[in-house]
Amino acid sequence: MTNAPLIRVEGLTKRFGGLIAVEDLSFDVGSGEILALIGPNGAGKTTTFNLIAGVLSPSAGQIALDGRRIDGMPVHKIAGLGMMRTFQHNMPFAGMSLTDNVLIGSHRKLRASVLDILAGRAFVRDEEAQARQRASELIDFVGLDAYRDADVTTLSFGEGRLLEIARALAGSPRVILLDEPAAGLTAAETSRLSAMIRQIAADGVSVLLVEHDMHFLLPLAHRVVVLNFGRKIAEGTSRDIVRDPAVKEAYLGEAAGALREGAPDA
Repeated sequence: MTNAPLIRVEGLTKRFGGLIAVEDLSFDVGSGEILALIGPNGAGKTTTFNLIAGVLSPSAGQIALDGRRIDGMPVHKIAGLGMMRTFQHNMPFAGMSLTDNVLIGSHRKLRASVLDILAGRAFVRDEEAQARQRASELIDFVGLDAYRDADVTTLSFGEGRLLEIARALAGSPRVILLDEPAAGLTAAETSRLSAMIRQIAADGVSVLLVEHDMHFLLPLAHRVVVLNFGRKIAEGTSRDIVRDPAVKEAYLGEAAGALREGAPDA
């Protein structure tokens, strides 16, 4: 992990009519850093994700990727700069094999035009062969090698979560946004996911994630940003966060207990 911020969010605000979903939010994400966004339901986490990914345009503030402003930029252009994401709900392409689903994620890297394909140019075949090799490696990486040629409709929900990550990685991202990646996973799958995310970050990819499972998230994240009612109420390491009075107040009852239990040992 380096100290240089790859993502910089400054004064980010999003209004929906009279509702302020995100208000004056600022944070950085360094290269190879794992940053978690947490907060109670309705805190503004998903809205923040959608603003960074370009699904929504901010009402105020700015977002930069490697020094270049991306707020208001179309989603496909942001993806072209190296930002990929997964979603809360699996979005497989039914009727296609697992391999072909992963290949779809590599489209931003391919140089071939329709004319190149029709002309049967050699580099097109080389590109496809390289993309298939990369897809095969990613399928192994996420532990789905037994389903390589299977229709994606045969995957369990948890296996579909792993497919989403493989497809996002196929685009060789600089930043990956993971929205509830551990949802629906077994204990073994969750453990593997944690190791995968650590490896992704170790390879220099920035990871920004939203997750409710504190036992999974807190030992994993390098830093945590806590939102409540759209505003940042705390930022720091997992150990700092669980001791913060404002965080304890925001997380009441069982959620507060899970927050404490999920923190790394002091």
